[in-house]
Amino acid sequence: MTHLLLALLMAAGPAQLARQWRVAHEKEIVAELSALVAIPNLASDKVNIERNAAAIAEAFTRRGASVKLLRVEGAPPLVVAAMDGSRARPTFTFYAHYDGQPVDASQWISPPWEPVLRGTGSEARLYGRSSSDDKAPIVAMLAALDALRAAGAQPSVNLKFVFEGEEEAGSPHLASYIAQYKSELATDGWLLCDGPVHQSRHSQLYFGARGVTDLEITVYGPARPLHSGHYGNWAPNPIVALTHLIDSMRDADARILIDQFYDDVSPLTPAEREALAAIPPFDDDLKRELVLGRTEGKLPLNEAIHQPALNLRGILGGHVGEKASNAISTEARASIDFRLVPVQTPERVRQLVEAHIAKHGFFIVRDEPDPATRRAHPAVARLVWGAGYPSARTPLDAPLSRQVAAVLTEATGVAPYRLPTLGGSVPMHLFTDGGRTPVVGVPIVNHDNNQHAANENVRLQNLWDGIEVFAALFSGLR
Repeated sequence: MTHLLLALLMAAGPAQLARQWRVAHEKEIVAELSALVAIPNLASDKVNIERNAAAIAEAFTRRGASVKLLRVEGAPPLVVAAMDGSRARPTFTFYAHYDGQPVDASQWISPPWEPVLRGTGSEARLYGRSSSDDKAPIVAMLAALDALRAAGAQPSVNLKFVFEGEEEAGSPHLASYIAQYKSELATDGWLLCDGPVHQSRHSQLYFGARGVTDLEITVYGPARPLHSGHYGNWAPNPIVALTHLIDSMRDADARILIDQFYDDVSPLTPAEREALAAIPPFDDDLKRELVLGRTEGKLPLNEAIHQPALNLRGILGGHVGEKASNAISTEARASIDFRLVPVQTPERVRQLVEAHIAKHGFFIVRDEPDPATRRAHPAVARLVWGAGYPSARTPLDAPLSRQVAAVLTEATGVAPYRLPTLGGSVPMHLFTDGGRTPVVGVPIVNHDNNQHAANENVRLQNLWDGIEVFAALFSGLR
């Protein structure tokens, strides 16, 4: 490359450099993403989760990064890649996760770990588990590094990349990693590359994330299934008991009915409300897209996701359709996730929920109850809590918050929407180090990606845009 050509390319800016490089290498980029998506990635699948970590480590090593696989007992490896320049420059760390949600292969059009490209041009989509959440961001970072290197451009800061292997399992070991490997994970700021762009396809940043905790509830009926004619109106039906209990916990407009549940909710600041007000309304378009005749509550979506939520993930009891029988079931189960906002904590939420369940007449157990326990109490509920973490939020006026927004505005020509809190959950509180380290979310994938569901996908244009976003950040942060 001649000096004149290099000078002309550098004048174009890092996003334009990345675009020029990407146009010439689209097939290779999609192939790299497809190869990564093809590796099954459930956190509990130890063999394949190690394959994912090794593939990511090799990809960054190939780009000249120094790579370590950090380990704590019982956890998938934490992949840490560093591209250090000058010690005098700040270090910024880009985070994503390489594990994925469980799959029900029967619900997929094609096998979840056999990536398939459907459609044409930039609207084409690559289908496969974790194609968007979060393997597309990982590959977009790699491509951005390739594009800058091809142009002879260097990152403006020291870069670190951290990839977790159990985020979808609640990040139960991330705190141990951060405590054990302080020097390896030291940084001046985190950029979390999880989550989708705005539903309008407009780029957005988020400065907080809701916390989460989850609960499995089992309630019990007779020791064996009973004929509903012979025993109906006499033997308690566990499905009825469970649905009434759930109904007592939240109403049809998403209001949580558990005493004191909202006591720890911090209101949005005036600056955060101003940022929300600057996002154009999009609810009507979403209702049409999702074929919704109503929405829960009176708040628009952008405000609703800044409130706590109780979501009924699933309920199981008896059978329906052709398998239905006239019987009273032996038990019924429900799976619930709670989304938390500042300054709620999982510990306090669990206390409030258990007090509510006990107040409604249930004797709480942690393990499968024996016959004596079931006979001794009118109603028994087994509660199994999953891992959880609180929410966190970086101020909109923090230096890193302003800088990231400015870099993206300059790179794209359009200011990103600024969302105080992402609706989903990311363990942001662990990265903030008690509020001392700023954290900004930089999502790139499409909102309609079927994240956590069957037929997950990433739209290629989002992948292309993400490469430009990361190239701009790698070159524009100071």
